[in-house]
Amino acid sequence: MTAPGVQEDVSGRPLVTERRLHPVTPLRRAWAPVAVLLGWVVHDPDGAQRQLTRLTTTTLLVGLAVLIPAAALYGFLSWWFTHFAVTEGELRVRTGLLFRRTAHIRLERIQAIDVTQPLLARVAGVAKLKLDVVGADKKDELAFLGAGEARALRAELLARAAGFAPETAHEVGEAPSRQMLRVPPRVLAVSLLLTGAPWAWLLVASVALPLLWIATHSLWTVVAAGVPMLGAAGASSVGRFVAEYDWTLAESPDGLRIDHGLLDQAHETVPPGRVQTVRLVEPLLWRRRGWVRVELDVAGSSNSLLLPVAPRAMAESVVARVLPGVTVPPPEAFSRPPRGARWCVPVWWRGYGFAVTDAVFAARRGLLRRTLALVPHAKVQSVRLAQGPWQRTHGVADVHVDTGAGGTVTARLRPADEAADLLHAQAERSRTGRRDAPPDRWMA
Repeated sequence: MTAPGVQEDVSGRPLVTERRLHPVTPLRRAWAPVAVLLGWVVHDPDGAQRQLTRLTTTTLLVGLAVLIPAAALYGFLSWWFTHFAVTEGELRVRTGLLFRRTAHIRLERIQAIDVTQPLLARVAGVAKLKLDVVGADKKDELAFLGAGEARALRAELLARAAGFAPETAHEVGEAPSRQMLRVPPRVLAVSLLLTGAPWAWLLVASVALPLLWIATHSLWTVVAAGVPMLGAAGASSVGRFVAEYDWTLAESPDGLRIDHGLLDQAHETVPPGRVQTVRLVEPLLWRRRGWVRVELDVAGSSNSLLLPVAPRAMAESVVARVLPGVTVPPPEAFSRPPRGARWCVPVWWRGYGFAVTDAVFAARRGLLRRTLALVPHAKVQSVRLAQGPWQRTHGVADVHVDTGAGGTVTARLRPADEAADLLHAQAERSRTGRRDAPPDRWMA
């Protein structure tokens, strides 16, 4: 008995059936020639304006009559020559109009599969499938599929990655989930207003733009300088609100699921066992409300945010689900740098702290914006001790812990003897942690 979409040859062996993307995909790819033209206009606006003034109305209409069909033909042909298929051990994607390219994505190397729907894609009823694969610098994607087909394919690939047989992978369906936390839009809006980034940009703009006007009396100069400043303020407030709107965290057998987005909706998964570092971020104005932001470093994935804002107790309970057996050390468990460290890092040395438990290496930094980083011992790839000449003079050193996601957590300004002991002890804890750690597995 073969699964739907799979045929058998005369000997009974399954044949792979290739599929095409959704028929609206050519509309997306037809923009490529137009994008090249727009890129030239942006790169050389003066030259583009000179060329445009030389064109007569007839020439312009003829050019559009040629460009639009050419763009449509390019989009259609690129869609026609793109196929994908799910074999017993890999996802195979064939693309290319003139130069053929075939990507073989091993299912066991897939770490996360996200479904995203930009605004226009939601209107058209399609979605984009993004795959995080071990060893790949960027996500592979299938754009676009029907929204239902994208979710069904995601469930099938996860089932295959979990070890289900091809014959039963279609029947497994999407794993059930249980909602853990939903961030109300009002709470998200207040949290963004209480961060310093948008107000800092507005303050810079309110001071710099009048001075720029006094110095130049050029409106275009003021506009050219003001637009990026106002854009940065908007990106750190309105932009984040739109992206993180209706943030919902749910637990399922294939990992923690994240749904969010006001205009562009995204459905992401934090794969189990792949989290290398967890950071609790606490801006100054959030402390009275007891809020924190939870960020992640995930091996083989670009997902970096777990919770945009949450009460600290809830955030710590979520951390315990992401890192089983890990509890966040209390403030009194952290040891501060010695007083001699104030000559190495004046004032800010008070914000550093360090703690080690049976499960994690924890480091704290920051006075105004506190950040607490947690690294499970089993995720430590290397340990380094660094000591500059000024630090040697005052008897302190830094201990760096490197993780599999390319990140580093540092215990700063530790007494030199303590740092040397910590270096060897942490190396031993990491070896023991990797030896005793359970295997990472989907749908465990």
